[in-house]
Amino acid sequence: MALPAAVLLAAVGAARAMLDTRPGSSPQITQPSPPTVQIVRVQPQSLALNVASQGVVTPREEIDLVAEVGGKVLRMHPALASGGFFEADDLLLMIDPRDYDYAIVTAQAKVAEAKRVLINERAQVEQAESEWRALGQGEASDLALHKPQLAEAEAKLQAAAAELAKAKLDRGRCELRAPFAGRVLRKQAGRGQFLPAGSVIARIFATDVAEIRLPVGIDQLAFLNLPLGSRDSQPHWPKVALSAEIGGRLRHWQGRIVRSEAALDSGSGQLFLVAQVEQPERASADGAPLLSGLFVQADIEGVTREQLFALPHGTLNGLQQVKLVDDSDRLELRRVEVLRNESDRTIIRSGLRPGDRVVVSEMALPVAGMRVAITETPAAATP
Repeated sequence: MALPAAVLLAAVGAARAMLDTRPGSSPQITQPSPPTVQIVRVQPQSLALNVASQGVVTPREEIDLVAEVGGKVLRMHPALASGGFFEADDLLLMIDPRDYDYAIVTAQAKVAEAKRVLINERAQVEQAESEWRALGQGEASDLALHKPQLAEAEAKLQAAAAELAKAKLDRGRCELRAPFAGRVLRKQAGRGQFLPAGSVIARIFATDVAEIRLPVGIDQLAFLNLPLGSRDSQPHWPKVALSAEIGGRLRHWQGRIVRSEAALDSGSGQLFLVAQVEQPERASADGAPLLSGLFVQADIEGVTREQLFALPHGTLNGLQQVKLVDDSDRLELRRVEVLRNESDRTIIRSGLRPGDRVVVSEMALPVAGMRVAITETPAAATP
């Protein structure tokens, strides 16, 4: 009897085990772990709101060197070639002066003759006045006293003197001197060539100061301290840092805004500010010249404002909201007021409080009230 009972008990146990392990039995429910987010504790800051722009370097002065008189080119300065350097008042080109020397001699002879005629007419006037006092009656006419002849002689002397001055001026124009220190952009004449008056000899530009036109949007003017409309003889304009890549290296120059253009650009609606850099050939700390025609980036010194918050670019969503983590480690979405967006950060004017924990990492599907796990970024790592 004991053996059938043992077999029965074994069968019942096996059947219960099969029922407990069959498909469809209730599985053990596991709670999903909260997503891990990276946060930063924000603090209000004093931020310099510089304004970015860009432009092309141009010389302050660029002119055509023009022959004012005609003649054959006798001599040229060695630097009168494309890229050549020259100093102020250097003799750049000499035109054959012999025809103009002859004109000076001829004009001097006319002056001498006019002086002789004038002296003779003055003697005639004195003689006429003496004779009238001795023999005449009543008041003498101007013609009788030789006054018109004297006036004519004086006018002819003045004309001869002016002709002599003109001849000397033309002789002086045979020498073309540099009006400023600069460089030659291109040359258009050669030694031995005959140049008619008005011929362009070369295109030259000054190297003492370089200028850059920098477009600035109307909305960005609020961040710049510009003395627009000021008639002060020495207004204070902001500094500007310029940079460009030359030879695989980023080069830097320092300049200053010196003026704004008189009207907005009709095409873009922007205001152009003009920056100047003195001695552009050696303005860089590492010796790199600020070449004419170079495209440069500009960082214009802006105003400084208090109680602003800086967040990494991309922290806000399309509704201008930031993701915050409250004291219970739950997610909160809060709308903030943006002052401006920059290339690497977003400046917040209001909507945040000191010590707020702002999520700076990406989240696939942020939902207000969801629990999160946090990792904190040091404050020094914020932009």
